[in-house]
Amino acid sequence: MGKIKRNTKLSDIEAIREYLRTKQPLYFNILYKKYSIKVYSKCLSLLRDEGLAKDATQDIFIKIFLNLAKFGAQSKFSTWVYSITYNYCIDIIRKKKKMRSIFSDEMENPPDIVEDVPDAELLEIEVSRLKVILDKIPVGDKMVLLMKYQDEMQIKEVAKVLGKTDSAIKMKIKRAKHKAKLVYKELYPEEQN
Repeated sequence: MGKIKRNTKLSDIEAIREYLRTKQPLYFNILYKKYSIKVYSKCLSLLRDEGLAKDATQDIFIKIFLNLAKFGAQSKFSTWVYSITYNYCIDIIRKKKKMRSIFSDEMENPPDIVEDVPDAELLEIEVSRLKVILDKIPVGDKMVLLMKYQDEMQIKEVAKVLGKTDSAIKMKIKRAKHKAKLVYKELYPEEQN
């Protein structure tokens, strides 16, 4: 057995390579420690149930563990992890039939004219109020806004995660921001000009 590198400051790619080379759990644990809280937070945010979020987090890391050799590094490891996380949560939501459909066929239908909401407007909303607002919009809209603004994913990354085109994601984000603004106006009318 080779000497185990004790450096826990390894990059994601280095930890993956070392794990695949040595099969030492230490290297997978580096990835788990770095991403488990983020994955749990995403699951909790989307599923709105602590028990489901904990179970989903465990299942997601089992999926990551079993498929680690398939990670091809075409994207960042974090993007791959979030892709698995979002898709897993979407599957749970669909199975529980909490929603008829997360994504509508909005790109197949002629798009509505939607006012573009500047990013600054959303970013100026108080965090506690923003959480309330995000809980009031459809999960698919909440998800793209979290990917874009919380996870700071690029449009191309979001499109890849969701299996959509860049233009479909841009429209989805635009509509989600518009819905969030409408909910904000409805919930907090005293703050409007």
